[in-house]
Amino acid sequence: MTETMDTAPLACTLDSGSLTERLQWIAGLNARALVGARRSDLQLELEYAPAAIDDVRRMIAQEQSCCAFLTFDLAERPDAVRVVVTAPETARDAAEQLFGPFQARAPQKAECGCTGGCGA
Repeated sequence: MTETMDTAPLACTLDSGSLTERLQWIAGLNARALVGARRSDLQLELEYAPAAIDDVRRMIAQEQSCCAFLTFDLAERPDAVRVVVTAPETARDAAEQLFGPFQARAPQKAECGCTGGCGA
């Protein structure tokens, strides 16, 4: 499954309270199910335990609604759930900050890394 929004602005639509809550939720998902993460330029590959598929789908849906400029590619295998998150070239300077929460196993400071629009 690939979802892209090539023309989406580099802006998160969450207010600071919602962003904090989302970061906590993602960190909880990662603490219980993230098996590995690998970064390559503007892509972050995440691997989750297969049992986490419903939560991974939920994360992708939530992130697509608030950060439409990111692309998510989901591949479900019997031994793992693989997600590739891709940032556009225009987000290169913020990529490290954008990808940080997707790898965190503990809640991070409420910063989205986008170029504007979020409440953080």
